[in-house]
Amino acid sequence: MISNDVILVNEADESIGQMEKMQAHLEGKLHRAFSVFVFNSEGEMLIHKRALDKYHSPGLWTNACCSHPMPGEPKEAAVVRRMQEEIGLRAPFRHLFHFVYRAELENDLIEHELDHVFLSITDDEPIINPKEVAEFKYIDPHELLTDIKSNPEHYTAWFKLIVDRVVDIHAQLQ
Repeated sequence: MISNDVILVNEADESIGQMEKMQAHLEGKLHRAFSVFVFNSEGEMLIHKRALDKYHSPGLWTNACCSHPMPGEPKEAAVVRRMQEEIGLRAPFRHLFHFVYRAELENDLIEHELDHVFLSITDDEPIINPKEVAEFKYIDPHELLTDIKSNPEHYTAWFKLIVDRVVDIHAQLQ
């Protein structure tokens, strides 16, 4: 059975317990999360629109994959699992950085996460899970950054906080 608990952490990313996911988001408890950014060999970023029935941020554009490791599950194993479950991809990835953020969302939910950010480069075509993803597209990063400035309400809170940094890192790696 898949756990619906998240790993509560302190700002040093040390586990201090676990809590049911929705309760952690209602109480704004700091918990471990991850975000995966996928680029193709043309340098385009894969973004997706969250399914319309997601419990928060439905219909907003975001990075290729994001979720929470289950208690006892290494972050890297969670990345492999969720990339397969959300977008049907198995591709190599690397850890870039982590950051802490807090954002108040709709439905009185609070995202308070220590988010580990990963990068993957693949030309494999996503196979989306419609329970997670309404649609996807590849986009030139500079077009994306321009659109985020013009239409910030179309993008998730965490995505807007880190996309510039990921685009810069990806450009440096090319």
